[in-house]
Amino acid sequence: MTKVLIDCDPGIDDAMALALAAGAPGLELVGVTTVGGNADLAVTTRNALALREFLDLGDIPVAPGSPGALLHPVVRAGHVHGPTGLGDAVLPEPVRAAADGHAVDLIIDTLRAAPGEVTLIAIGPLTNLALAVRKEPRVVEWARDLVIMGGSWTRGNHNPAAEFNMLADPEAAAIVFESGWTVRMLGLDVTLTAVINAEVLDRMRPLGRLAELLVPAATAYGTVTADAGPAVHDACAVAYAMDPTLVTMTPAVVNVETRGEYTRGMTVVDFRTDGRAPNALVGTRLEVDRFWDAVLAAYGRLAERLG
Repeated sequence: MTKVLIDCDPGIDDAMALALAAGAPGLELVGVTTVGGNADLAVTTRNALALREFLDLGDIPVAPGSPGALLHPVVRAGHVHGPTGLGDAVLPEPVRAAADGHAVDLIIDTLRAAPGEVTLIAIGPLTNLALAVRKEPRVVEWARDLVIMGGSWTRGNHNPAAEFNMLADPEAAAIVFESGWTVRMLGLDVTLTAVINAEVLDRMRPLGRLAELLVPAATAYGTVTADAGPAVHDACAVAYAMDPTLVTMTPAVVNVETRGEYTRGMTVVDFRTDGRAPNALVGTRLEVDRFWDAVLAAYGRLAERLG
């Protein structure tokens, strides 16, 4: 079993990613940390707590972290995820509270307790990870891997140059990429191919109680047609941790633009390393059919458990 700690900002696709982690064979979810991103921290934390109970994740700790970016005003995506952060999905209010302490400390303590065993999966702005690296630089050595959903080597989505998670805190992203580990980056070039079309949605509908989350979330997230639909960005990072052969990864040097007037938050990806040590493996191709077979199989395992 690969232990994973997920840093997230639920968020529709974060919810789908957490559901995937809950059902994925070979993954053991050991903690969830939250950050302000798709919605304010109070909302993302409430959603993470509600998902812990809805997905029957047991007593794994859920710790709130940074409400906003390191240096600049917050960027939110309420126009995408709706006022609750979960689109049209409605979950019961959580009964159990968040863990004591800050997300940064949970990240540090979890990695310290099991060096080389825990993969970090970051699917929101990278503020918590940047603060963890600054507080305890050895997390870079203790983490088994770091997998992120964020960035792109060809385009943006929140603006023409920048993907949302990078734009939400470019300074934090720059710290993370410059900290000495190999960042496994699943950006828009990969995630925009992982779309929920009508066939995928039909395969979700029979999943019992789990479908009560997946279907209304997906259909609120974008228009589903026979050939197209909303992309499940964050689930790609969890799927990669579950099965790295799903994604073609290419070594690169990645820098994050923090000062550009029109390019702030852009991930500048240089595949021409020219003797430089790559600081990232960048996803360049997703095996889409295999991805959906693996994801829906994992959802099916979870649905059996949930009833």
